[in-house]
Amino acid sequence: MINSVYNLPNKSDGESMMGHPNWTEDDSRKSKQIWAEYQEQHDISDQIGQTAGIDPKSGRIWFGNSISEIVEDRRDEGMTSPLFFELVGFKAYFRKGFYETAA
Repeated sequence: MINSVYNLPNKSDGESMMGHPNWTEDDSRKSKQIWAEYQEQHDISDQIGQTAGIDPKSGRIWFGNSISEIVEDRRDEGMTSPLFFELVGFKAYFRKGFYETAA
């Protein structure tokens, strides 16, 4: 499972991506629950390899090619709340070395 929560800054401010300071363990648990329920109710085979951004407050999930793509799309819609990210079909989003697909 991914354990990455990001709130990407505006490109113009030159800051790097960092974990969101107001994110809680409860937000992570809720996001994982939302993601598990979504996978039970939907066929995600067409989305393997995409990024899923989960908002624990609204329960909404965004799909895109990367974290930054999802964040930029949401920013264009005026949304800036932090998200929990999953790489669809994989056990981990960021891992140094090798990766394995979900069974």
